[in-house]
Amino acid sequence: VQLQASGGGLVQAGGSLRLSCAASGSIFRINDMGWYRRAAGKQRELVASISSGGSTKYGDSVKGRFTISRDNAENTVYLQMNSLKPEDTAVYFCNADHINWYGRNENYWGKGTLVTVSS
Repeated sequence: VQLQASGGGLVQAGGSLRLSCAASGSIFRINDMGWYRRAAGKQRELVASISSGGSTKYGDSVKGRFTISRDNAENTVYLQMNSLKPEDTAVYFCNADHINWYGRNENYWGKGTLVTVSS
């Protein structure tokens, strides 16, 4: 399973960006999908996650500003980021929990996409 993220870039504070991450390959079932980020000099943190049924979780710093959604038919997860702040600047990584054809759980990471918010 491969995860391909897109949508990062440079935006001014207060602006918006939308990240997308599409899973491809030999997919049986994807459970939770999510976005994590790692800012320079900081540890990776959860931004948001969403279950296959649509239940969501958000990191405290993005609640009310970011919205995660997914298209199960397309195996794609989205992150709508509004009211961006300079402290949102980070590399954003897509993550997926996959159940393979043998019933085993596998966890996959996509290559990061850089989001830069200028003040």
